[in-house]
This record gives sequence, C-alpha cells and structure tokens, in this order.
Amino acid sequence: MTFEAGSRVTLLFDFWDVHGPAGMVLSVFVVLLLTVFYELLKVWKVRLGKPLEQPTQPTFPLTLPPPLHSSDSLSESSLAPTEQAAPTPSPMNRWRLHGIQTAMHILQVTLGYILMLCVMSYNTWIFLGVILGSVLGYFIWFPLLGQI
Repeated sequence: MTFEAGSRVTLLFDFWDVHGPAGMVLSVFVVLLLTVFYELLKVWKVRLGKPLEQPTQPTFPLTLPPPLHSSDSLSESSLAPTEQAAPTPSPMNRWRLHGIQTAMHILQVTLGYILMLCVMSYNTWIFLGVILGSVLGYFIWFPLLGQI
C-alpha cells in the first residue's frame, strides 16, 4: 500500500465514508482534535500520578529554646525552617485514584489505536492531520507539566 492524496477514503467504519473535499477537511479536523485530546490525556495521566502539593510556607518556631551555653548562641537547627509532611491519602482514596488512572489509561490506549487505524487508511491528509494534531497538542498541553 502507498499513501494517496485523494479526497475519497473510508475511516474506521463504513459510516465514516468521505466522498469529497469538504468531507475530507471535516475528517482531518476531527482527527486533529482527537490527536490533541490524546496529548491532553497524556498530561492528565502524569498530573494524576503526582500528589497534590499544597504551597507550604516555612514555619519558624515562635519561641526560641533557652540557651545551653553562656555565650547565648543559637543553634542552626533552632533557626532552620521546618517542613510539614504531606498527609498520606487513605486506602479508599488511593483505590479511587488508581481506578481513575486505569480508566484514563484505557481511554488513552483506545484513542491511540483509533488514531493508528486512521493513519493506516494511507491517506496523506489524514496522516498530516494526526501529525499536526500531535504537534499542536504537545505545544498546548506540555508546558502545563512545568506548572505541576
């Protein structure tokens, strides 16, 4: 099989039968949006895997410990900010999170195979729609990973 640049193609199912340029433009747009959503799912999955980080302000002791020596020097440990440990999620919340991650993984794998089958139609325009959707999705969503 070779790639062709025609405007007639059947994608995935018999009812998605493209017969003209308008249908091809619409189909490329739908495939592009599906690919952007696929990239968003990848970011969401990474986000769900990280614990919620609350902005922590270092807390300083309100009272100073009494000096141990007559030189009245403070130890480094009494002046160092203390960090508060993140609360551990309950087992029920961990199972719920794992269930959500599993559902997102199933959705991501299914959407990936659907996009692969679209590319296997060997239509140049559909192939370019998947590539451009991946580029656009990466450009839009992956900067959000730096904010997580």
